[in-house]
Amino acid sequence: MNTAPIVACIPALRRYARALTGDAWAADDLVQDTLERACAKWSLWRAGSDLRAWLFTIMHNVWVNQLRRAGARTLLDIDDVAHDLQAPGAEPDLMIDLQRCLLQLPSEQRAVLLLAALEDFSYQEIAKVLDIPAGTVMSRLSRARARLAELMEGGQPPASTRPALRRLK
Repeated sequence: MNTAPIVACIPALRRYARALTGDAWAADDLVQDTLERACAKWSLWRAGSDLRAWLFTIMHNVWVNQLRRAGARTLLDIDDVAHDLQAPGAEPDLMIDLQRCLLQLPSEQRAVLLLAALEDFSYQEIAKVLDIPAGTVMSRLSRARARLAELMEGGQPPASTRPALRRLK
């Protein structure tokens, strides 16, 4: 097994993992888990296919599995620690940073946005990595960009990601 092509993908995997997790340690763990899975499943990779897309698909699947496992645990709300994310002496509404805003996006939108903006994947490549239709990629990307712009302008996160249901009789 020639490892040079895999090694060449590691910086992009680390960049994407860091943006997904928002934490350097968790990102390194995610990359490590991804590379371990890729080595264990190397026989499934088809020579001549896009190795980069295959590795990102593995990373996405590992990340989704980690999110599912973490769902049972209590997660820290970013708004509870917002004061720790601000520079001393700065006005709160001026210190909203990109990382904080990215972490407020729903994970499905964040993944699409990061693959498009950070890794320069095409809609078709993103659809393949995330195993969703290209139309869904475009929709999620559009919503993610709009929400990110709103958050960067100081907009508050929605109280609920689902609209309130009305009962009709």
